[in-house]
Amino acid sequence: MDAPKPNVFVIGAMKSATTYFSQLLAAHPSVFVSVPKEPCFFCDPKILRKAYPEAWQRGYWRSLERYLSLFTNAKGAQIIAEASTTYSMAPLFERVPERILDLNPDARFIYIMRDPVERSLSHYWHRVTYWGETRSMLQALRTNRVYTDVSNYAMQLRTYLQHVDRDRLYVLTYEGLVADPVAQLTDVYRWLGVDPSVRPPRLEVPVNVMPEAVRMSRGLGLLSNFATSALYSRILPCVPQLLRNLGSQMAFRKIAPRAISTSQAEAFLRPIQGRQTEELIALLGRRFDEWTTLYRAI
Repeated sequence: MDAPKPNVFVIGAMKSATTYFSQLLAAHPSVFVSVPKEPCFFCDPKILRKAYPEAWQRGYWRSLERYLSLFTNAKGAQIIAEASTTYSMAPLFERVPERILDLNPDARFIYIMRDPVERSLSHYWHRVTYWGETRSMLQALRTNRVYTDVSNYAMQLRTYLQHVDRDRLYVLTYEGLVADPVAQLTDVYRWLGVDPSVRPPRLEVPVNVMPEAVRMSRGLGLLSNFATSALYSRILPCVPQLLRNLGSQMAFRKIAPRAISTSQAEAFLRPIQGRQTEELIALLGRRFDEWTTLYRAI
């Protein structure tokens, strides 16, 4: 197959400005980033179907040819990239590094980390909006390890460092990127081996920021599951607007995330993610004083 293969993977972490970062990368004339940025090709499709239905429906997991079709227009690009945050969601998705390296043994990786407490809270609201999370914040954090596992950056990095040398894995933080995107990009471009003087035309605040209000499923989520199903999408044109509005009110309720206290959730997360961050510090040999929510005095 003559289609170019990706040689750089932005592997996450989820809710850490990977979309913003990918847009900045794609603005460089020597860099190509797939659209969509998250094909999730190297994830087990059975798990992907439940964990990320939208990515599963895109169907890039169905064949290598379908996946590589994303990079057809990348010929001539020095860096060919994609950015699937599911690639750093161990143990939910396993053996991702091995699958990537089977396709391209010379692949390199970029990993963006965010204050783990802030990331976990943002992850919760993401699951409320898109994955039908109906539990309270504290209950969800206590009972579903995905929130703390995805913020366990040392664990996620080790899954890759078992297979590649440290110099093939570039790490940065959300906070550093937002504070000084030019400096961060210059360093990343230099690591990639492309012209570090290039400046994207737009360097605004990251996309996908927290909305003022989100929709939470009511009850057990049965109505909301139907309201977001393929069947409902097909019959929607035949449903009168009055019934649509009534159905939406019955299936969802609006919540303002900024009006919800996070103090109990933060108190629960800090000791867990403090220990995880100590492992990260030992692994990378640097501190993360920019993670002010994690280190905030109780």
